[in-house]
Amino acid sequence: MRLSPTFAVILGAVALSTSATAQTAPAISVQTLKEVTKTLSSDAYEGRKPTTPGEDKATDYIVARFKAAGLKPGNNGSWFQPVPLVELTARDVTPMTFSGGKTPVALQYRQDVVLATYRVTPTIAIKDSPVVFVGYGITAPERGWDDYAGVDVHGKTVVILVNDPDWQTPGRDGLFEGKAMTYYGRWTYKFEEAARHGATAAIIVHDTEPAAYGWGVVQSSWTGPQLELDEKGDHADQSAAIGWMQLAKAKELFASAGQNFETLSAAAKTKGFTAVPLGVTASVSFANTIKRQASKNVIGILPGTTAPKDYVFYTAHWDHLGHCDAVNGDDICNGALDNASGVAGLVALAEANAKAGPAKRSLVFLSVTCEECGLLGSRYYAEHPIYPLAQTVGGVNMDGLNVKGRTRDFVVAGAGKSELEDRMKLLVEAQDRVIKPEPNPERGGYFRSDHFSFAKLGVPMFDGGAGEDLRVGGVAAGHAATLDYIQNRYHKPQDEYNAAWDWSGAVEDVQLYYALGRQLADGTDWPNWYKSAEFRAVRDTSRAGK
Repeated sequence: MRLSPTFAVILGAVALSTSATAQTAPAISVQTLKEVTKTLSSDAYEGRKPTTPGEDKATDYIVARFKAAGLKPGNNGSWFQPVPLVELTARDVTPMTFSGGKTPVALQYRQDVVLATYRVTPTIAIKDSPVVFVGYGITAPERGWDDYAGVDVHGKTVVILVNDPDWQTPGRDGLFEGKAMTYYGRWTYKFEEAARHGATAAIIVHDTEPAAYGWGVVQSSWTGPQLELDEKGDHADQSAAIGWMQLAKAKELFASAGQNFETLSAAAKTKGFTAVPLGVTASVSFANTIKRQASKNVIGILPGTTAPKDYVFYTAHWDHLGHCDAVNGDDICNGALDNASGVAGLVALAEANAKAGPAKRSLVFLSVTCEECGLLGSRYYAEHPIYPLAQTVGGVNMDGLNVKGRTRDFVVAGAGKSELEDRMKLLVEAQDRVIKPEPNPERGGYFRSDHFSFAKLGVPMFDGGAGEDLRVGGVAAGHAATLDYIQNRYHKPQDEYNAAWDWSGAVEDVQLYYALGRQLADGTDWPNWYKSAEFRAVRDTSRAGK
């Protein structure tokens, strides 16, 4: 599918400085999108779990496609950036028991609770740890909010609610941006904050609506081998145990403690909430199998002509879950949409840009590992960049392409943060489409993909894709397709390649990614975050010291 004449004209008009080759954008190859997605998500790749044979197959295949596209190795002559990891596998997990209440409460591993640890230690043993309900587990002084105020949780087990206090508020009104999740609502933040306050264990109460996924997703993601960056200190500053419990068990626990879960949850939504000791203690133990190893990011580059030390990035994670809980005898989580399709977009963009010829600035194509482990591959790159972040102009991240068909709308993840959005708006309008707010901002999509690793360190990275207003079927059909994927395929063996997919919408979106990246690469300016964005100060400091 080629660019419409209108879109091609807009691309040339809005670019600050475009080469002749860039003004006539090459077609995005549908065949590439299909081939790469189908190959990477085949059973032969075993779900692409990092550090398994599936990793070697996947990364070697991506290198072969990068070479064929015309890229150069992106790490001083190598296609790879090693990412040091430590794998921890919990075993012999005892039931998590709560004593001292009206009746004992026991949580069975996997069925009622999932547990893990960041600590690199052979044994975790928690005995009679006092339990404290800390509401949403947020310390946000700039918002006048502190769920840990007046309570010492050192050596204690904290029980935490998922999402933000105002997640049920329509729109973006509210101290924590209403329905739109902030980073304070993400599970990663809650465990980080619990550790900063010295909690021995941190358990999040799973509730499907505010979590935005069912218990099956938690169960499959939090059991089996767990990966973390291998760093000095072996993460001894982290809580001994972290995990999730089923909502029904949380209610049972609170009732045993003489408390009402709904009443305390409602209180936790109000400013000035005070943490509540439950008067019960928690005990649990498990062993860890420890395996230090390494994964790898794949990186290729199309060197720039006149400003080769300025860099524009395209990113997509190659990893998925590997073998997981079987469904009808199938235990391979193939990850076709998540994210073989994103890597397919990365390869297609490499082909298109190479065909157009080098831009003024260098274009970098980065396929990262361990997104599913908590953005570890992108985090490692951002903290150990091959190309200085101060010289990284910005870029585009892809995490799942649209295979539902063409849409009338385009959704920006985490809208209202970056000047890249202004550029994308013009490009979207040139496709006779409109920018719409995220239909499900409570899912915290902005914090769940690899652009966030760059954003935290100041680099503006764009993340967005097709909305739900299908040109054939409208919003009802689009929303139904989204729900079907989340409920029946996301992080499950059913996320498999389907020959009947409609790639026309994916092509339109990848055209947008091409156009935005090419503008940046053929331009001379440095788009920034909006002044109100939390990453603006980091970017300004980084650029000032370049």
